[in-house]
This record gives sequence, C-alpha cells and structure tokens, in this order.
Amino acid sequence: MKPMGPIPAGFAAIDGELAIGGRTVSAITAEAGDTPLFIYDGAMLDARVAELRAAMPARLAIHYAMKANPFAPLLARMAGQVDGIDVASGGELSAALAAGLPAERISFAGPGKRDRELEAAIVAGATLNLESEGEAGRALAIGERVGVRPRLAVRVNPDFDLKGSGMKMGGGAKPFGVDADRAANLVKAVAAAGADYRGLHIFAGSQALSAEAVIDAQASAIDLAGRLSEEAGIAPPLVNLGGGMGIAYFPGDRPIDARAIGAALGQRLGTLPDTLRGAEFAIELGRWLVGEAGVYVTRVIDRKISHGETFLVVDGGLHHQLAASGNFGTVVRRNYPVAVANRFIAPTDEVVSVVGCLCTPLDRLGDRVLLARAQVGDLIAIFMAGAYGATASPAAFLGHAPAGEILV
Repeated sequence: MKPMGPIPAGFAAIDGELAIGGRTVSAITAEAGDTPLFIYDGAMLDARVAELRAAMPARLAIHYAMKANPFAPLLARMAGQVDGIDVASGGELSAALAAGLPAERISFAGPGKRDRELEAAIVAGATLNLESEGEAGRALAIGERVGVRPRLAVRVNPDFDLKGSGMKMGGGAKPFGVDADRAANLVKAVAAAGADYRGLHIFAGSQALSAEAVIDAQASAIDLAGRLSEEAGIAPPLVNLGGGMGIAYFPGDRPIDARAIGAALGQRLGTLPDTLRGAEFAIELGRWLVGEAGVYVTRVIDRKISHGETFLVVDGGLHHQLAASGNFGTVVRRNYPVAVANRFIAPTDEVVSVVGCLCTPLDRLGDRVLLARAQVGDLIAIFMAGAYGATASPAAFLGHAPAGEILV
C-alpha cells in the first residue's frame, strides 16, 4: 500500500456519498449525462478568495492566473471577485474579455507572444508584461502602426529564486523576463518611447509550501523593484509580486500559512522606499485559489486481478488529468487523494490501483491505494483537480472524448 495526499477540507457526505456544492456526485454526474467529469465547487472558490482577502494587506490587489483553470463559468465567477486576471496567450485574453473583465484589469505575460497577440492586447487596452527587449520593440512598433499607446510593464527575471518551489520561474538563465541587470534600461527605453509604462512583474517560482520561502521571495522582489525603479528614475504604477503559494497535493504536505505571509507582507509594505510609496502592489495566484475546489470523477468500467494485484479500470485517465498520473512536473510519482465517491464514508479495506483507459502503463491515477471496495459502475473521485486539469492534459491522445466540466 502507498499513502495518498490529504482530501481538502470542505467536502462532506450526503447519504454516504461524496457531496460537492450540497449535491451528491451521482446526482451531478446524472445531470451531466456522462463521465469522466470535472466538478468545481463554487462555494469553495468564494471561500478561498475571501480567505486570501482576510489574510493579505488591504492595499494588496489579488489577481487570478487563469492558466490554472480557464473554464468559462469558473472564470466568470473569479472575475467578479478578483482585482485582475493574468493571461498567457491570445486565447486566454479573449476568454478574459468574454468573462466581462475590463481590459485595463488584464495583464498578458509569457514568452513568444506573436505579433497578432501583441496587437490584440494593445488594441484592447490590456497590459503587456514584456519578456525581452525584442518583444518591447515589436510592441512599440505595433502601437505606432495601429495608433494606440501601448500599456507596457517589464517582467523581470530576478537575481533570486523561490526556495523550495515546485517550478522555478526566476534566477539564472530563464526564458521568462528580462535579466535584472538589464531591466532598468528597458524601463527607461519604454517610457522614453512614449508607452504607458505600467510597472514591474517579478515572478520567482510557484507551488511552494513554505511560508518563510514565500515571505523571503516577496521581500526580495520588493527590494529589487525599489532598486530598479531608482536606477531607472521612474516610479512604477504597479509591482506584481507573482504567486508562489502552493497546495497540499501529496502525503506529508501541509497547507501553507497564508496569514503569516500576509502579516509579513503588510509589515514590508509599511517600510517602502520613496520610489515605491505610490505604487499599487499585487499578487497573482492560480492553483491556490482553485486547485482544491475541483474533483475529477471517473467511473469503474472493469475490475481485474493480475498477479494478485487488483486494478480498477476507469473510463478516464491521464488524457484528462495528467497531473494525477505523476506526469506533469513531478520527479517521483506520488498519489493524489482518491476516494470511491458513492461509498465515501464506507470502510477502506482494499488496496487497489486505479488505472485509466489508455494503452500505456503511464495511465495510473492511484497506485496501490487503500479504498472502499469498488465494483463496476462505482464512481472514483480524484481530488485536487481544480487547477491544471482538463486544459493541461493531452486530451486528444488516442482519440478519446474530452471530459465534461461543471460548476456547482
């Protein structure tokens, strides 16, 4: 038997079944008409935003990094509660605008923006987080051609990283942002060219579970923003401190202490250098806001024994929920929390492996986990599925149909 990560707080049972949004999973899947299905709990989303607001300084803006989950109903719900949305493609820009968010509250980061994406952002009035001097030149030329003053911020590749982060976005050679030792010169060039300079974006890493590491990274980002702004001689309207706060996917993981981060950030924002005192500050979070609110539900279609090991073969798999299979950035495969949804409070008395319907040994959603005894037709719930699920998985692999999605 191998351990599983913790089921997030907030899930309950009704008549012995897993309940999401006050309804049983079997009722939700019956309404949807089929499995596999991603189910997102709207009340959990609301509570998470409220928790973050309560933990962070009042002056801090909250942005949603929609790459975590761009499902249109979920995005519209988030747009009504956050101060901004961060996008990473022209498609995400269109989705954010369709969600009703004003363009001036949208920022667009990511290397390799095509000219048509730059133009769409400039014409709409979104802020471009510049990743290089070359991108700055293209944006300025497009702005001149279309007769629109572009809103431009400079994304900085910081000279530090986020300790213990699952994905390091800064420090050393990176495709993201302009190296810190060149960033001030780009700020001056952007402002001198007549662009609407919107500030600095400093993102050191993501999926950290240490509050101390996030606190240190935020303090370093503020120090760096102050140095760059003083060197450029231009005060930034906004300093985006990036994200970094992770969630507890795996055995032994503990939730990050958001209140400790907020308290430390509040103290730091009270001792700003002159060049930053008029700036707005923001953080951008994706998975921390939405990851725990999602459940991937898939149905058992076969139960088989091989060399004494029991396999539950389900109608879903890594083509919908790649991360749970251990093939999305993890070095050692570990188990996400899993349960038999329609036997949620039944005794766990059988060790099984939950495997998907794809013809590859990589398609394993639960590796020798202890579950309630499940039969063909039962529903398996994979938790922590609200972020980097449907759109971060190879949905076209082997030609299976995409998973359904529903917000309840």
